[in-house]
Amino acid sequence: MTPKMVVADTLPTLDQTEVIAFLSDPASYPDDVQAIKIVETHAARVFLTGNEAFKIKKAITLPYLDFSTLDRRKAACEYELQINQPHAPEVYLDVLAITSETGGGLAFDGSGKPVEWVLRMRQFPDNSLLGDLIKADTLTAEFVDCLADEIVRYQGEAPMVRDQDAGTRMAAIVDELCAAFDEAAGLLPLPDVRRFEKAAYAALHACRGLLDERGRQGYVRRCHGDLHLSNIIALHGRPVLFDAIEFNDEIATVDLLYDLAFLLMDLGHVGQVGYANRILNRYLSRSANEDHLSGLQALPLFMACRAGVRAMVAVTRLQQSSATGNPCDTAEDAKAYLGHANAYLSSPRPRLVAVGGLSGTGKTSLARALAARLFPCPGAVHLRTDVERKQLFGVGEMTRLPAETYTREVSDAVYERVFRKAGATLQAGHTVIVDGVFLDPAERSAIEQIASDAGVPFAGLWLEADEECLVRRVSSRTGDASDATAAVVRKQLKRSEGRVSWHQISAGGALEKTINRSLDVL
Repeated sequence: MTPKMVVADTLPTLDQTEVIAFLSDPASYPDDVQAIKIVETHAARVFLTGNEAFKIKKAITLPYLDFSTLDRRKAACEYELQINQPHAPEVYLDVLAITSETGGGLAFDGSGKPVEWVLRMRQFPDNSLLGDLIKADTLTAEFVDCLADEIVRYQGEAPMVRDQDAGTRMAAIVDELCAAFDEAAGLLPLPDVRRFEKAAYAALHACRGLLDERGRQGYVRRCHGDLHLSNIIALHGRPVLFDAIEFNDEIATVDLLYDLAFLLMDLGHVGQVGYANRILNRYLSRSANEDHLSGLQALPLFMACRAGVRAMVAVTRLQQSSATGNPCDTAEDAKAYLGHANAYLSSPRPRLVAVGGLSGTGKTSLARALAARLFPCPGAVHLRTDVERKQLFGVGEMTRLPAETYTREVSDAVYERVFRKAGATLQAGHTVIVDGVFLDPAERSAIEQIASDAGVPFAGLWLEADEECLVRRVSSRTGDASDATAAVVRKQLKRSEGRVSWHQISAGGALEKTINRSLDVL
């Protein structure tokens, strides 16, 4: 369940004054340290030396953690190292004793009796947090793709929990959020609070059976638990996940999609819906698990609860008059998070959009752009026949397939995969964009039938460009899943696509013009 948010400074603490003074003194460290910067969280103090970081647990007891004894703080430091070092070995180094030495004074790993335990980490460079990259406008699509891949890998190694009652686990989170909002009278608009309560319980009721089934299937795991913008860093150009929840396994034991939802929500909050959509689609593709498509039914609830937790934290800090200077610690930000939560719970009716046309017309670029604009954060699911073909043969997206994998029989199997996935996603209440050549009228008819069977609106976009443009584009491609060549384009041009009833879009110019024309149609 979600921890009850209690400000640590309002609770009784044991005296750690001598330890804090020792760690605050540059002379205490073996290296040439000029100054110490101290960062406080609700349950820890971190002492930054410029090269390393030394983290101690506050000697406190909260409803969801107990650091009241030296042995408990030692165990917490060791467990934090255990769960984080495998994923961030360059950051997490070791656990040291702070010992009381003969004649007075303290030392690191001295011969005296331990009086405190400290987690030693390597200090990462300034401005390397994911949130910093966004503020500096240096976040790239390539980094985001690597991040999605890292999340898939991290979750794949997470200990599985066969949860027979995952719905109850989620209900506890909703219950606590509603109770916290009720207690925040005067800080949050009452109509928004009531709207959240009604919508959250309705969403919980609608997907409770799904949550229980996902728990039985092993999709509840001991995850990171706190996967937001400030717990992801860039090291050597690659994403590193750190500071996973160590103080309470129950809080970190969640549905895989709930773990992902924190990052998606955080990206949406800072206006990065495009990157949130890219991560969602990369995650779904790389995990290659169709159960996650049906699991999308719960994603609005998951994201709403993640936003709700952010709102609850901000409200609690305001109530305790202990604002930390973080942008989320304002009444306006609390209201904004609650507004996001309500928006997630009132998602519009799903729809199906198909983007067809010959190779080189820019179908994937258009579909990717529309996916982030047609549906509230994190946007539509984007299915691509080129990627599905690679998955069908169990190869990477960039692996070129031989000509014999482009037979009529193989293409039928590829489109069948796409149609099945599109149907499952629509049934989960999520908008879908499919891109493929769709040269055969039967393929276009079949995708239209998927929408009809799901009872959702359908729109078909048929992209067109001249031969010179198509050949130039496919010839200059690099790092793309498509195997199309100039010869393939010329072969397609000789085939008749039959009568096309979809909206015909001129796509020979700049991508933004194609996007605008498509949005006008949609």
